[in-house]
Amino acid sequence: MNESQVVMITGATKGLGKALTWAFAKAGAKLAVSARGQDGLDELARQLKRQGVEVLAVQGDMANNRDVDRFVAMTEKKFGQIDVLINNASIFGPSPSPYLLDFPEEDFLEVLRINSMNPFLVTKRVLTGMLIREQGVIINVTSEAGRTGFAGWGAYGISKFALEGLTQTWADELDETGIRIYMVDPGEMDTDMHALAVPDCDYELNDPQAITPVFLYLASKEAKYLSGERIEATKWLAERRDAK
Repeated sequence: MNESQVVMITGATKGLGKALTWAFAKAGAKLAVSARGQDGLDELARQLKRQGVEVLAVQGDMANNRDVDRFVAMTEKKFGQIDVLINNASIFGPSPSPYLLDFPEEDFLEVLRINSMNPFLVTKRVLTGMLIREQGVIINVTSEAGRTGFAGWGAYGISKFALEGLTQTWADELDETGIRIYMVDPGEMDTDMHALAVPDCDYELNDPQAITPVFLYLASKEAKYLSGERIEATKWLAERRDAK
């Protein structure tokens, strides 16, 4: 990435979102972060500021249009622009996840609302400024469950299918605009969400911090040739290691 980029990250207080926040902070980015929990967000902001990071932390539900508009407007007022958007926020839903036959309708709709409406609304709002400047980077966090249907992953997997279709559609519509969009499958990570999805996991999981170089690279101009692609993080990192 380029130093002094303004990077917006949703779902920034836990798991991959928190790891990405610190990775971009260490790379010199100015940060705009959001989460639904106020306490965790306040603590993250305090830690970042103690390290000299320029950060704006805004609590809100990024599947709510008013919260999205407030977050983006505050970011643009403070930093002037948004260079990189990482749509990371998502929820898993009930755990253990029931099969679809027994999945409660209200829970199903809530997972789709947060995991699908969230990246749609935030991207739509951020694109206004990016299109004026004819540049910007958008990275959506997907999952293997967004490409292959797995029993017991319920609404989460279906919401990620929607996210992948959304990303492909944005990529086609933004072709030749100077705005790049990607989706990253980080693989199975050691996070609270994975513990909900696979409570009896007995195999090794990715460390979220180990995945962050993929996002840093995609935020850089070097990744221009990959625009519109679906990136499998572990495979990409292995290929980079083998090439050295």
